Amino acid sequence: MKRLTRRSVLRGSLGVIAAGTIARPYIANAAAKTATVWWTQGFVPEEDAAFRKMVADYEKASGNKIDYSIIPFAPLRQKTISALTSGVVPDVIESSATQILAEEAWDDKFIDVGDVVETQKSKFLPNALLAAHCYNRAVKGRRYYGVPINCAIVPFHYWKSLVEKAGYKVSDVPKTFTKFLDFFKPMQTKLRPKGYRHLYSYGWEVSTVGDDPTNTFHAWLFAYGGQGLVTEDGKLHANDPKVREAAIKALEYFSSVFKEGYVPPGVVNWNDADDNNAFHAKQVVIDFDGTLSTEVALFHNKAEYDDIVTRGIGLNDEGKPITSQFAINSGMLPKGAKNVALAKEFLKYIIEPKVNNDWNKGGLGRWFPPMEEIVKNDPWWTDPKLDPHRPIYIQTGVYGPTQPFWFAYNPAYAQVMAEHTWNVAWADIVSNGMKPSAAVDKALKRIEAIFAKYPIAAA
Repeated sequence: MKRLTRRSVLRGSLGVIAAGTIARPYIANAAAKTATVWWTQGFVPEEDAAFRKMVADYEKASGNKIDYSIIPFAPLRQKTISALTSGVVPDVIESSATQILAEEAWDDKFIDVGDVVETQKSKFLPNALLAAHCYNRAVKGRRYYGVPINCAIVPFHYWKSLVEKAGYKVSDVPKTFTKFLDFFKPMQTKLRPKGYRHLYSYGWEVSTVGDDPTNTFHAWLFAYGGQGLVTEDGKLHANDPKVREAAIKALEYFSSVFKEGYVPPGVVNWNDADDNNAFHAKQVVIDFDGTLSTEVALFHNKAEYDDIVTRGIGLNDEGKPITSQFAINSGMLPKGAKNVALAKEFLKYIIEPKVNNDWNKGGLGRWFPPMEEIVKNDPWWTDPKLDPHRPIYIQTGVYGPTQPFWFAYNPAYAQVMAEHTWNVAWADIVSNGMKPSAAVDKALKRIEAIFAKYPIAAA
């Protein structure tokens, strides 16, 4: 029986047919079997509809059955941890939080799916492979414990109409990071007398709830030169002066715009959905939020959808491209799964280029495919005449400089994020009067203590 936890009415949106010739999906010839699958509920109904269609197509082609549950991401994360702890597991779990793969692979909770990845390995984006190649302390090495099924980066989103009502043009927007941020600062002063009484310039997430606040801090850290905190070998570089300086600059920025009233005072308690809600209500001019969830929520309201400007992370103050954080969703096989062969065949099906393209397009492109050839061969992703947002998203995520989240290099960083170490540092500044330099030193000391619990053996 197929179960939905909420939303019983779904409206499909399938997009245009992919350009180019792609091979027909491979289906194993085997006796009909059933696999149990737990999947993350989409941000918009089209995502769930696209998944249901993909499953139906697979069942028709293979004769197998997929007994799936579509579950909101926070409950699915809890359900996943509970299942991995008890040993009563489904056959496939979609990662409900990008860090869960690295966290649980460390404790030997997943089955090696390198044979699944191998079927498309030459086509995967390099960072998709890096993000799925996680360290297992039981085997003292890295294996593919996740199959990359789609990807995301974190872009800016701002209202074109509000920029213009404030007396500016989109063409006026600076390209370098600090000038870009400062450009929006005076807009609340200019717009409030025009009827936007409760409007703020920025919608930055700085709370200790959810993933958005940590993603936001990391982007500023990268922009100011701190992307070397953790390297691909899993080593921490807390003593790097560039990292310390970048962290101080980032926290000085966030604490100053908060103290000066350029963000809603409620940001101290915002969760991952609150910045989206504030943006859609035009309570803020500009936001920074992962995937294209901000845009696709308004997909059926063309006027507002087209009024949003999507922008990548852009250039640093020296005019050089800033590295973007790169995340994957993955299909994972928990240890104890009863139908491993079928589960692997289903994941092989999902990463067939045509199947993967149709599925991600059906979800309105909120996540993008994990293979360059897909977006290169289908103008649906890259043609600005077809959509104003996806080309920027693809340019940044597929062709711009990116790197996986640091927990892919060392699962210690998943704990750093879970503790919201950097956002606690921000709270130390705005609530406890701590100097930014002292708050950074406290945070780095805590991060060092966490990393000491996660030794990564040399390759």
